[in-house]
Amino acid sequence: MKYIFVTLFPNLIKPYFEDSILKRAIDKNLINIEFYNPRDYSLNKHKKVDNYLCGGGAGLLMTPQPLNDCLEDIRKKYENSHFIFPLPAGKSFKQSDSKRLSKKKSIIFVCGRYEGIDERIIEEFADELFSIGDYILTGGELSSLIIADSISRNIDGVLGNSQSIINESFENILLEAPSFTKPNIFKNSEVISEFLKGNHSKISSLKNRLSIMKTKYYRIDLFNKFKMRENYEK
Repeated sequence: MKYIFVTLFPNLIKPYFEDSILKRAIDKNLINIEFYNPRDYSLNKHKKVDNYLCGGGAGLLMTPQPLNDCLEDIRKKYENSHFIFPLPAGKSFKQSDSKRLSKKKSIIFVCGRYEGIDERIIEEFADELFSIGDYILTGGELSSLIIADSISRNIDGVLGNSQSIINESFENILLEAPSFTKPNIFKNSEVISEFLKGNHSKISSLKNRLSIMKTKYYRIDLFNKFKMRENYEK
């Protein structure tokens, strides 16, 4: 998997890939990253990449020429490249999207800044728009990192143990069951005894019940979807 980040501030992204799981994935050549800066494509003598909004309004907008030339360059170099724009208008990013996108060869994240990106660039290049929540950030770098991190976990070999993702939250609508480690007693609170008896069939059944209870407590929206699916299957 190749990730290409189109950003005015590559140093906001680079450090995230210098440690832990993603660093090991780069070392094993399972993923690699590249950066393109629209400022390098600006024809303005001062390398400006922003301008005032047509029709008025507060703030500045990323002007189309530098981004257009940058993205055209990328599109010529990489066949079957997939352009993702993290934007408030996008659909909510889901685990199913993460798994689907992990099969792509190259993904280009176009990170907006200021008041956003000229709509003509979005219409010309965007394959998908994604939102990570109903709130506004100062730029698209964090959103791109979150999406890239999630996709990476679903690429074969990135996680040390491929079984790690099987029972995680959102894999089957429900949240993952509560987890415990040693010591068995901590601050007078004990691990559920069934987890310590080694009966994996009973443990699996208990985890399923706990998963349902946890989802009902924390995410009633997901619990209602789960119940609807159960009723439909009956």
